[in-house]
Amino acid sequence: MSPDELEIGYRGATACSAAGITYRQLDYWARTGLVEPGIRTASGSGTQRLYGFRDILVLKIVKRLLDAGVSLQNIRTAVDHLRSRGVTDLERITLMSDGASIYECSSPDEIIDLLQGGQGVFGIAVGKVWHEVEGSLSVLQGEINGQLVGGQDNDELSLRRKSKGA
Repeated sequence: MSPDELEIGYRGATACSAAGITYRQLDYWARTGLVEPGIRTASGSGTQRLYGFRDILVLKIVKRLLDAGVSLQNIRTAVDHLRSRGVTDLERITLMSDGASIYECSSPDEIIDLLQGGQGVFGIAVGKVWHEVEGSLSVLQGEINGQLVGGQDNDELSLRRKSKGA
């Protein structure tokens, strides 16, 4: 992922689509500080939050952890830890959990050690989630400094505008 691609901001609806969450979840997580938009926060009525690639990656990981039954308190701890890591470091991490605690593994040996100790019940390979988010965002529209970028202009509104010649 290029530095320019890390600068692209995605509006809430786009972030929801790429992460597989509802807008209500996104709004709640932003208001409670679980996952705040890294590009631009909402600064009053009518302003749009803009989420970066890393934010959407974390949103998708949070969704997977919630679906697996991990408590929101443990997820908050994991998110704080993920925020402290560099973007490229995230791609090499596997998050393992026993349903109560979350463990970070960065090598196959660490995963095996965790499983042999009876700790891991499920794992999330962040690199796989990374590629899923990249794939989703490649066809969705973002913006840089107010200029629209990306997307394939194949949503219903774009198709109607094209058919009317607007």
